[in-house]
Amino acid sequence: MATREKGTVKWFNDQKGYGFITPESGKKDVFVHQSAIMSAGFRTLAEGDKVEFSVEQGP
Repeated sequence: MATREKGTVKWFNDQKGYGFITPESGKKDVFVHQSAIMSAGFRTLAEGDKVEFSVEQGP
């Protein structure tokens, strides 16, 4: 199971459906796609949002 991390949304493009999160740990920025957002309703993030996430290896 992946470890949960905390971070801040660096930017997110609603039209393209992706963006980046800056982890609090100081690691490299993490790519985020709208399909990975777990929330009710529209799947989007705003710059500066505080988030909790886990990192998974893509295909």
